[in-house]
Amino acid sequence: MSGQARSKLSRVLEDLGRTLLDVVASPGELDAELTGVLIYDPDDELVVSPGELVLGVGVRDAETTIELLRRLGEFGAIGLVVKHPVETSEAVVRAVRESSVALLGLTRAASWSHVAALLRTMSLASADMVGGTDDFAGAPAGDLFALANAVGALLDAPVTIEDRASRVLAFSGHQEESDPGRVETILGRQVPDRYTRMLHERGAFRELFHGDEPVYVEALTDEMLPRVAIAVRAGNEVLGSMWAVAREPLTADRAAAFADSARIVALHMLRARAGADVERRLSADLVATVLEGGAGASEAAQRLGLADGRLCVMAAQVLEGDAADNEAASQRLRDALALHFAAVHPRSAAALVGGVTYVVLPAGHGSTRTVLNGDRDIIRLAEDFLARIGARADAVIGVGRTTESLAEVALSRREADRALRVLQADRRGRRIARFDDVQAESLLLRLADLVTEDGELHLGPLATLIEYDERHEIGFVDTLVAYLDAFGNVAEAAAAVHLHPNSFRYRLRRLCEMSGLDLDDPDVRLATMLQLRLRRLAGDA
Repeated sequence: MSGQARSKLSRVLEDLGRTLLDVVASPGELDAELTGVLIYDPDDELVVSPGELVLGVGVRDAETTIELLRRLGEFGAIGLVVKHPVETSEAVVRAVRESSVALLGLTRAASWSHVAALLRTMSLASADMVGGTDDFAGAPAGDLFALANAVGALLDAPVTIEDRASRVLAFSGHQEESDPGRVETILGRQVPDRYTRMLHERGAFRELFHGDEPVYVEALTDEMLPRVAIAVRAGNEVLGSMWAVAREPLTADRAAAFADSARIVALHMLRARAGADVERRLSADLVATVLEGGAGASEAAQRLGLADGRLCVMAAQVLEGDAADNEAASQRLRDALALHFAAVHPRSAAALVGGVTYVVLPAGHGSTRTVLNGDRDIIRLAEDFLARIGARADAVIGVGRTTESLAEVALSRREADRALRVLQADRRGRRIARFDDVQAESLLLRLADLVTEDGELHLGPLATLIEYDERHEIGFVDTLVAYLDAFGNVAEAAAAVHLHPNSFRYRLRRLCEMSGLDLDDPDVRLATMLQLRLRRLAGDA
């Protein structure tokens, strides 16, 4: 969050309302600036920057809470979040006061990764993304949470602002006054699929996105309240929608105010989107500079918050498909990776460079105890990510080596790229691989490129044999492959192609006479074996 406008913790909590977080104990006014959000892990070295809010995953008992508050106070952290129920003994309250670290309670139904992403979004919400000074009801440009609160005040109803995919971009306070469906939506930052299906079946989205007026939607279930919704448009482009809990249709005045608000929200959404595009391009440039190495790598790494130490590069890409679909899918993959790793490893950097999403992961903080304990932890993070996105993205991830310094990051990137290419050509369905685990396959692919470029795959005795086979359909190539795969064991090779060993020996002698292959020469055997394997990799067999 370096260089960004920051929000005060009190403002973030006010916008968030009591649906997710409440203040258990406070050392005083919560008017300090929130500089970042960090997920605490008891197995990791605790490194906290001043002003950060720490999510205490797994922190439950009073003794652990008190000790953690003390340590966070030494770092200058702004607050500690733990899940309810939270013990509020005199000792805990005293620890809050002495450490100057606020203790916040999180609802038990919330996902830590969702909360981390949401808090990061809200803490940056007041930043003017592209330098304007637009204001609506006291909301700086791009601050959709402030806008949601302003619209909620106009309608006297809890409000959400959503994108075209029904993902929650912002919401007003007082969501706890709505219904279980709205609370579930807020906690998941996404309208649940069962509700979107019901809305589609009722034609609510069709009516919403084909008109300019507010649409009244009757309650979807007995437990839910009705809604009023309006499309958020920029010209002919639908950017998303606003939804307010409403027990009855809006009055004419409130309907007009809702429609006017949608136009203002559209401007802010465009401003936020433009700012996000600028931020993505800047991030991509900085990550590309780090990956390439050279004179500018150190400065770029500092701007990204990456320390000069143990680093690892991941390369992720969606599998081949339609070009337009791939472009959109690649951007979604980049956004999902950036969100995931920002939640689980805040000091990482992710960017889409040349159709590939790269993640640079710090593997330690320069101490004897690293945050990521080697390749297994890095692979675990990648597996967790793919498990989260499930079938939403058919993606593969290559992992390079863990470097000892920034100067070696370019090497880790090359290895990640080569592992990624192996996975793209893989027929076994693997989705994650370290370069060390696929180095032999990577070497064969590179050799295939070389001989394909030079045309050597189509020269020599093997080419003569293939041409003869194509004319006469004898199967000499299969005989040769079986012999080489069995390392000259005729009995094993004959069984593989369902021939008697004597018949196999005859065919082997005939193919050598016809093609000129000398299988008694070890160099010829090696070259022929490579040629056959490389033809297969190149798709010629």
